Amino acid sequence: MKCRVCGETASIALRSHKTAFCDTHFLIFFEKRVQTTIRRYGLIRAGDRPIVAVSGGKDSLSLWALLQRMGIAADGIYVNLGIGDYSRVSLEKIKAVADAIGRKVHIFHVPATFQRDITEVAKVLRRAPCSACGMIKRYVMNKICIEKGYNLLLTGHNLDDEAAALFGNVLYWKKEYLWKKDISLEEDEGHLSRKAKPFFLCSEREVAAYAIISGIDYIYEECPFSKGAKTITYKNILGSIEESSPGTKLMFIKGYLKELEEIKRSSPHEGFRGSNAGTGYCGACGYPSGGGLCGYCRTLEKLEIPYSAEFEEYG
Repeated sequence: MKCRVCGETASIALRSHKTAFCDTHFLIFFEKRVQTTIRRYGLIRAGDRPIVAVSGGKDSLSLWALLQRMGIAADGIYVNLGIGDYSRVSLEKIKAVADAIGRKVHIFHVPATFQRDITEVAKVLRRAPCSACGMIKRYVMNKICIEKGYNLLLTGHNLDDEAAALFGNVLYWKKEYLWKKDISLEEDEGHLSRKAKPFFLCSEREVAAYAIISGIDYIYEECPFSKGAKTITYKNILGSIEESSPGTKLMFIKGYLKELEEIKRSSPHEGFRGSNAGTGYCGACGYPSGGGLCGYCRTLEKLEIPYSAEFEEYG
């Protein structure tokens, strides 16, 4: 198979786009698609001060490096869960990219604040590690945005991630989440930062190819707690469909975005944040909460630990 642009031997075939590229022209193709997505959906606006949620994986580190190539200055934020070698290696990869692109990263250490790693925090809360992790990450990422003046939080969620999440919401008709998976979410009363996902329409395979060809060193292992997750099952199901009908996942997500735009036009005042957004604020820290203390402060209270949310700054 030959590259569509130069006719040289192709290094990657994109069946969903009915094309193939050599390394050089794949990078151009991928970056142009991301730029088009950003422009089409207004993800990054003039005057924005963005920050990237980095994990050490291919998606977030590729996004961080790509933004730098586009001339968009963005710092990073990392939540260290204290998962042994996995967290240690992840942080090493993040610091290496920060050094390479000349940006700084704000680091929140779960063990330093909660005096235990995420596994132990989850046990005390009697919640799954992923649930405890999500609660803490949402809190600290919004906190750093507010305190440091970042008005836009960018994440590396890709097409496969979003299609699997949407598939699960449709499968169980989780209406409270069904229309909350937009490519971007506006800020809420100055407390919750605006969020956007520039890789929303890029497949996981495309992002991985971009990282490898670009020489971005990322952690290959998945989070230990992701094993057995329903989203993995959904990804496998959608992957099988994609194999027999290339482009299905992209059509699924584009169709969703089109329907969402129609809903917004017909109901412009409908809230598209979480169901608890704007209903109240934590009496301890002022963070948006459905009532009483927020999850972060309840966790500290249960562990009998004074309030703290300190960050390390690297770079």
